[in-house]
Amino acid sequence: ATQSTVSSGINAEYGEFQTFQHYFKRINLSMGDSLTFNIDNGYFDGLVRGYRSGILKRNDYHNLVECETLEDLKLHLQGTDYGPLLSNDPSPLMVQTIDERLKERLVHEFTHIRNQCTAPLSEFLDYITYGYMIDNIILLITGTLRNRPIAELLPRCHPLGKFDELATISIAQSPAELFNAVMVDTPLAPFFKECVQDENDLDEMNIEILRNKLYKTYLEDFYAFCKDLGGTTAEVMCPILAFEADRRAITITINSFRTDLLKDDIENLYPTCGTLYPEGLKFLKNAEDREEVRRILERYGAYKDLHAGVGDGPNDKTLEDRFFEEEVKMLCLAFMNSFHLGVFFAFVKLKEQENRNIVWIAECNAQKNKSKVDNYIPIF
Repeated sequence: ATQSTVSSGINAEYGEFQTFQHYFKRINLSMGDSLTFNIDNGYFDGLVRGYRSGILKRNDYHNLVECETLEDLKLHLQGTDYGPLLSNDPSPLMVQTIDERLKERLVHEFTHIRNQCTAPLSEFLDYITYGYMIDNIILLITGTLRNRPIAELLPRCHPLGKFDELATISIAQSPAELFNAVMVDTPLAPFFKECVQDENDLDEMNIEILRNKLYKTYLEDFYAFCKDLGGTTAEVMCPILAFEADRRAITITINSFRTDLLKDDIENLYPTCGTLYPEGLKFLKNAEDREEVRRILERYGAYKDLHAGVGDGPNDKTLEDRFFEEEVKMLCLAFMNSFHLGVFFAFVKLKEQENRNIVWIAECNAQKNKSKVDNYIPIF
């Protein structure tokens, strides 16, 4: 009886200790304090901020646009943080090769952190990869719909969105088989279960609807995860994800023009974690043209000047360019705060934008089209 009493007392004290430890960690995370943040994440935070310092500056872009050939571009990149990234690639250098090497570099840096970190950072990094996984799965479903072999499509998948089960679902021979495999055997299964779809009714329109449903569920889940973490992570990440939700809502609205989608069906595709929710989304679903979308956005301070400089002229910007510019500003600001997980998201997205910039300049160079070579999005 005495041993039982002592054992019960020890178990009770241990249970109270675990409860206190969990509570303290949650309180600490929500306060954004450095007491425990640096214990688990200090090394990775310093590492990603070091990676950030290697992002190309305006002078680097000025030198890149002055390059006459891809070999000149390769030579200049050797003088930046990229170093000998392209040194093992023989001449003549191809734009596709540059794109592949840039993605490999990003994946290497991302994976180095992901393989060593612990929760909640590991979960946070997993959420970053889910967006790329969605694009990869939609690419595979669309490709099989067009009778393209999976083996031919897999190399086109973004490396950040690849996962172990991706190879096992390559045996699918039809969109329906692929859809069912994804619902069971992939990290995206929870999102697919929220997006009930008849696998026998997968045409190109329904696949695009499926993509938007998946992104809606994914963004809302990621937003809730960051909000639950609280502290500086929530302060930094929630506005960034809200911006992404609004961008998707605006894009869905514009792409829905001249389609047969019902207004209510369009509204069901909108993520509900943006600043436009709920009134702005109700206005958007009833918009009939781009001009009406512009008038709706002018009612919101964050998007009042979104259409500035947007037009169809040779020197005008696209709406997508303006979204990228605003996104880059928010991502750069993420590095102004300390002790939060948002810097990891910001780094990945800024590097992705840098990769787009370099590939754009390389493509203009390869096609001898210098008139548009300055149409990149500067970062720092």
